[in-house]
Amino acid sequence: MAVSLLAREVSDVCLGKPALRSLSISATVGDALWALKRFGDNYISVWNCDHNLHLTSPEADKVDDECRCLGKVCMVDIICFLCKEENLSNPATAFQAPLSVLIPKVPGVVRHLEPNARLVEAMDLILEGAQNLVIPLETSYGNSRKKLLQETALSLADSNLHNNRQYCWLTQEDLIRYLLNSIGLFCPTPNNPINSLGIIDTQNILAVHYDDPASSALPLISQSLQTLTSVAIVDNDGKFIGEISPFTLNSCDEDVAAAIATLSVGDLMAYIDCGGRPEDLVQLVKERLQERNLEQALELMEEDSGLLSGGNSFSSSCSSSTEEDLWVGRSGRLGGYSARVVRRSEAIVCYPWSSLVAVMIQALAHRVSYVWVVEEDGTLAGIVTFAGMMKVFRERLRSMA
Repeated sequence: MAVSLLAREVSDVCLGKPALRSLSISATVGDALWALKRFGDNYISVWNCDHNLHLTSPEADKVDDECRCLGKVCMVDIICFLCKEENLSNPATAFQAPLSVLIPKVPGVVRHLEPNARLVEAMDLILEGAQNLVIPLETSYGNSRKKLLQETALSLADSNLHNNRQYCWLTQEDLIRYLLNSIGLFCPTPNNPINSLGIIDTQNILAVHYDDPASSALPLISQSLQTLTSVAIVDNDGKFIGEISPFTLNSCDEDVAAAIATLSVGDLMAYIDCGGRPEDLVQLVKERLQERNLEQALELMEEDSGLLSGGNSFSSSCSSSTEEDLWVGRSGRLGGYSARVVRRSEAIVCYPWSSLVAVMIQALAHRVSYVWVVEEDGTLAGIVTFAGMMKVFRERLRSMA
């Protein structure tokens, strides 16, 4: 049985995965905002291809020869970008900035991998720091490319071919969920408490205090986005209160940047709560924006759809997220949230003596890539991530080989 798991290919995990939507690196921040809100995706892939070229032209074929995914962007990237003083004072100009300003300079966040690669190769790339693996879908489009374009009315918005192929994401969550289906092969390890497996990270905890300005958490929010974790909120005694989660922020609209710039950490936690924005906090944000003469940011709050670019240099297909089991806004905006997945704002916690399989199920059930670890008295003790869990399974597979 262990041998069969070692022999499995990445394509086994990609079954049923929809094709990626994408943007060209030549697009703008406004294009990314438009695509994220229009289609409700959590992330949009960014490629070095020029999607403004007609997809049946010789120039397009030439570009395809070197077509690569450079990274991904999400609403949190845009929110953090808008929180800069110069962008908050002039959002319209900020939306015209090149998309490249949102792509992190950290190498290896997105990696390409062939569908016939072994599952363990994908695990190794994740352990090396990859967040998303870009996998070609096993369908040939070379001979039917023109037909496909005709069927989609030759719309650039309905095309998602790169190198004459379609691609999908493979995420840490996908791999952990796949491993959970074969959890019996790893016994007794999954039943062991996490504090016996050495996967509780106590050194890389991102935390702020409840009364700190929310703007002081911005560098940590950006960092947590790169580590697929979150920013803990603690009191003066180190007791865990809650979190500022990129997963929650990713469900918000761009105008939450105004709240980050003006509220405290504790108030921001209440502001982005999925129960809806408290009216007193909304009024407080508006008053503080007026005090700082940030009139355009105030206008951004009051507009239903924000200041968007009308460009359509993205390509589309089905959403690359599997969100059936989550509440999704249908109207584009719902209680200040966009059509992306609306996540519960309560932080997910476990204890040092919780079993590995229990923590896995807990994270997967809440669609997060981490679980906070607290002591019995509520003191924050650390964090467990999908990458940490995967390290345990990878070492176990090595021992089985």
